Amino acid sequence: MELAIVLLMLLIIVAVTAMKLHEPELAFPFKKKVSLFTPVERTFLAMIEEAVGQKYRIMCRVRLADIVTVRQSTNKKTSKDALTRASGRHLDFVLCSKEDMSPVMAIDLVHNNGKEGYKSQRDWFVTGSLDAAHIPHVRIKVRSGYKVQDIKECIETKLPSKPNKALPPPIMQGTLNLPDELKQNARPTRPVGNAGRSVIAA
Repeated sequence: MELAIVLLMLLIIVAVTAMKLHEPELAFPFKKKVSLFTPVERTFLAMIEEAVGQKYRIMCRVRLADIVTVRQSTNKKTSKDALTRASGRHLDFVLCSKEDMSPVMAIDLVHNNGKEGYKSQRDWFVTGSLDAAHIPHVRIKVRSGYKVQDIKECIETKLPSKPNKALPPPIMQGTLNLPDELKQNARPTRPVGNAGRSVIAA
């Protein structure tokens, strides 16, 4: 009786061992990462937020395909190839409008040695795509000693220029000191001096 129990126990142990040896690998072999960003990325994100966070929303690790789209006139093959390549490119940071979340600027970090995923060489497909879509692209070299003002100036120099304010209507020569009722009826006079140039208010 005892021998039968011992044999049964051995059989169970052998069966369990065999099952473990033939157990397939887990379908989801994952664990949580320690941090979503590298220390350098966290530092730059904090500086960008402090520099322009009041004006823009800052998105991180954005696919190029998420901020550009193919023009309607593009043929299918070219369109498919372009979207495939754009889907495989990522931008470190993207500044977006707070009003409608439209992309305003792309920012990439550049490491001298290309370590930790930083882009040491310019990707001309990314650059060309952003240029075609009229999205400014800033590449910031990774180094210590940056100040928030440095990042702010770097970004602001690349932002699209604001439209100039409309200039006030020109004042005809000889009407500057006239009463308002006379200015309305004043006619252009012959230029005096200045080789025919009219006087325009600053």
